[in-house]
Amino acid sequence: MKINILVDNNTFIDEYYFGEPALSMLIEDQDEKILFDMGYSDIFLQNAKIKGINLSEMTKIVFSHGHNDHTRGMSFLSKSSGLFGKSVYAHPLFLNSKRYEKLDIGSPKSTEWVSNKFDLNLQKEPIKLTNKIWYLGEIGQYTAFEEREAIGEYFVNNQWEDDYVMDDTAMAYETDEGLFIITGCSHSGICNICEHAKKVTGTNKILGIIGGFHLFDLDERLEKTVDYFQNNNIAQLYPSHCVSFKAKAYINQFITVEEVGVGLEVNI
Repeated sequence: MKINILVDNNTFIDEYYFGEPALSMLIEDQDEKILFDMGYSDIFLQNAKIKGINLSEMTKIVFSHGHNDHTRGMSFLSKSSGLFGKSVYAHPLFLNSKRYEKLDIGSPKSTEWVSNKFDLNLQKEPIKLTNKIWYLGEIGQYTAFEEREAIGEYFVNNQWEDDYVMDDTAMAYETDEGLFIITGCSHSGICNICEHAKKVTGTNKILGIIGGFHLFDLDERLEKTVDYFQNNNIAQLYPSHCVSFKAKAYINQFITVEEVGVGLEVNI
């Protein structure tokens, strides 16, 4: 499997791509090419073009959740992108309107629009996308230190309610050495995601993780997350997008943290 970072907060020195506080990745496994999230603007399209990636070759699209730093790239799609008509996989709540105070933070497109442009598959349950890649569906609660926190509100049942981002999901790649986890923001908790992946796949070994961990503060949650990584012998960590420098520096005291930026290619 090869993972190519198309959008991230960070860009490498002497790697001339565009960056923004958002996320998009290309995951390749044999004949399968899966686009994971679309970032906030059109730069996932620009970076793909610079890298010589033909997005019309994508076989599937997965959205980690419905926040606009992962979905707003849809607003910049045209027929020439080659993405229309592809199968899209996401949680059933992913297209619900979301707001934080007065700010619209949800998907820019409606369920009707997405259904008309793509083969939309809204999946709460996990499914296998390829022989080795899982879409994990709705993430369960497995740890005591990663209780879900409301991030603004979402529109459901004709009213606004606290949004615990139940649409947050991730993917898992099965290798002979264990699972490699691919996340968007980990609003459901990175350790919860790992435990859920173990349950779904029946594999107890986590080889590595790439993506957002949603860790910002030097607090008990971060400490217990590092304990979890160590107890599970997770050796490959690629924290990106929504992980603060302080959190990365703390983790790096115990487990080597790999630098992530637009243009990075990871081969598993």
